Formats: sequence, structure tokens, C-alpha cells
Amino acid sequence: MAHFAKLDENNIVTFVTVGRQEDDGKEAELCARTGDVYKQTSYNTHGGVHALGGTPLRKNYAGIGYTYDAGRDAFIPPQPYASWVLNEDTCLWESPVPYPTDVGTAKNPKRYSWDEATTSWVEVEGVAA
Repeated sequence: MAHFAKLDENNIVTFVTVGRQEDDGKEAELCARTGDVYKQTSYNTHGGVHALGGTPLRKNYAGIGYTYDAGRDAFIPPQPYASWVLNEDTCLWESPVPYPTDVGTAKNPKRYSWDEATTSWVEVEGVAA
């Protein structure tokens, strides 16, 4: 099955639907039939990589609220924080500070949450495994 993202007038995804396999790659036909703007998206594409080794399509699987960037031919998720920057290769947002590598142990795992005020990762206390 092929997946299609419906775009609004600002290229924001408002709906994702499944189409017949024979609709695969026929966005213009789908748009003409419905009067709406649709772009095909791949359920198996994330960060510009196809999970099953196929050809990635439009960098990321579209989700509601994602933006379709025609210049990049990519679906870009909403920016989670003002300080995060877009990775041009993956079209995913990245924190200005890498996620901590200290994950604790199996009995005492460490989890972190982003603190925009300090632009840093803060350990979340009391999280059970």
C-alpha cells in the first residue's frame, strides 16, 4: 500500500491516508481527482534512510503537523524547541547538545529530558525501568 499526505495551503500535513498500490507515484492524479494537494510518503523512511533497504522517500514519513518543504523534497517534523537546529541530511531536529551517553545500569537506568531554559539535558529523577 502507498501512503499519501494531504497538505494545506501552507504545506502543513493535515491528514495521512493509505492509497491503492496502483496509485503509487500518481500524486497528480490523486490531486486532480480530489481537488486537494497530496504528496506520497513512505512509512519505512526516517531520517533519509529506508528501514528495509529500499529507496528512501522525502526524508521522513509524514505526520500530522509536519511541513512539506518543496525545495528539499522532504517532510520535516515540527521544531520541538527553539534552540534545536535542522539537520539538512536527515531533515530531523537536533539538540545543540548531544543526548548524554551515561544511561546508567539495567537496575538503575538514567533518563533525560531537554531543558530549554538552560539548553541542556537534565536527568529525570525517579524513573523506574
